Order: sequence, then structure tokens, then C-alpha cells
Amino acid sequence: MYSVNGKKFRRQYKKSLSDFKEWQQKPHAEDYILYPENCSSALSLDEVALSDGELYSVLTSKKAKGRKGSIVAIVKGTQSERVTDELLKINKKTRKKVTEITLDMAGSMKLIAKRCFPNAIQIIDRFHVQKLAIEAVQEMRINLRWKAIEEENTTLSEAKRKGIKPIIEVFENGDTLKQLLARSRYLLYKSREKWTASQKQRAEILFSKYPHLEKAYNLADGLRKIYNQNLLKSLAMLKLAHWFKEVEESGFKSFSVLQKTIMNHYNDILNYFDKRSTNAAAESFNAKIKNFRLQLRGVKDRAFFLFRLSKIFA
Repeated sequence: MYSVNGKKFRRQYKKSLSDFKEWQQKPHAEDYILYPENCSSALSLDEVALSDGELYSVLTSKKAKGRKGSIVAIVKGTQSERVTDELLKINKKTRKKVTEITLDMAGSMKLIAKRCFPNAIQIIDRFHVQKLAIEAVQEMRINLRWKAIEEENTTLSEAKRKGIKPIIEVFENGDTLKQLLARSRYLLYKSREKWTASQKQRAEILFSKYPHLEKAYNLADGLRKIYNQNLLKSLAMLKLAHWFKEVEESGFKSFSVLQKTIMNHYNDILNYFDKRSTNAAAESFNAKIKNFRLQLRGVKDRAFFLFRLSKIFA
């Protein structure tokens, strides 16, 4: 049987088999790589951690759909000045052809997009907005869970002190209160129509116990439904106005903060309803980077890692 030493093969590929030594971007690869020829009219701007939490700003072309030709630029860091300096190396005429750029709500990303692509409409990715709503619901669930854990601990301590058997409530699905709140995590991420039979039962118990949590879930689900409907921008504005009213009536602090966040990015969020553009391709590309990183068991040589990425996606 023939065997190949993986480490030895990687060394040979790096030093001899590949053209890494002659790679034009090698001298500055750890700081930035640029592929202006991949720049299309629609771009996505996002961030990804390559290794040890080191963040890089990633600019990708939507036209490539996460495949060959995706990488336009990868720049070390997320500071607007640093990333902007590198992206401005792309020809001005090329940058002016960009008509839309999808990104999250980070101020640095918005500033980068404005300075480098002045003709591009900025579109806040819908999934970043929805994520904030879901996190608001999960925050409430987690707070309730800690309270349930504390109450159970008190019950156990009291029973031990008195030398009696503790009485812990068990619901019809077999969950204790602590378990109910822990196991409800995933169902709160999903819409009702995607619940399994056991999740439906668990949700019924959960919401009967905590009606305010159901109210918060309905707010998050209501925002999701606004995005899922094929609405004109004018109708989306009306739907959001109704949703804002529901948020105000709920009195939930986390959703009030979310409402203010949406208002601060209102026009860029509404731009989604013109073309329904998302960062799905960028998120897919980022997932591939993470998977590639896992296969290599980490990134020891960032320049070589980016070289290999470029071979596949640039």
C-alpha cells in the first residue's frame, strides 16, 4: 500500500508544486489581496475571522455566487481608514460602476462603502436585522432560565435542610421548568409552521407559562413575515409602522432598542425591498472559508492560506 505524508506533501506543494513563490500578491497578502477584475455591479461587504479571532474585511462579487471569481478584496482588520486605503487602489472607474452593496449595520462598513463606492446604494442585509429580533427573544428566555435554575436550587437546598424529598414540577412532556426553558431555544429560532410535534407541545407549555415570551416571539416572527412577503417598499414602510406600534405597546426594552436601531438605518433597510438583495452569497463564502480553515486545522501561514483561497475563489 502506498502512503502519503500529509505534512510533507503540504510543504512540497507550498515550496515546489504550487506557484506560491511567484504569486504577485504574496508581499502584501497578510495585509490585503485585491482582484479588481472580479468587481461587479453588485457587491457584498462582510467580515470573517481567519485565525485566532483575527478579523478581515471581505469584499465579494454577488455575480460569482460564492464560486470562482467571488473575491474582490480581503483586507486585514475592520477599521474604515485602513480598509478604505486598500480598496481605493481599485481603479476609480471600476468602483463607480458598482450600483449596490449589501452589508451589515456596522458604522465602519457603511463608511467604507460610502467612500469607496459612491454610486452604490447601500442595502442592510435582512438577516442581520432579523438576528437582532431573535436575540431579543433569546435574551428573555435566558433570563427566565437563570431564574428557574435559582428557584430549583432554592427548592433543593430547602428540601436537603429539612430532610425531605424535593418537589420539582414536571410538565406533561417530561420537562422540568429549567429543562423547558433550555430546550425551547431552537423552537424560538423557527417559524411556527416549521415546528416538529414535540416542539409544538413544548411551545404550548412554554407560552402558557410565560405569555410575555409568546408576545416577544410573535414580534420577532412578525418582522420575519414582513421580510418574507414580496412587498413594495411603500407597503413595507406601512407594515413596519404597524410593527413599531406593536413594539411600543409591548413595553419590551430590547425590542425598543431594536426599533431605534432600525430607525437609525431606516432607508438602507428599506432598500432591501427594491431588489430583495441579501448577503447570502457572502455568508456562503464565509462559511466556505471557515470550513477550509477547519480542514487545514487552523491557519499557520496566512499568506499561503489566502493564496489557496485565491486559487479557488478569485
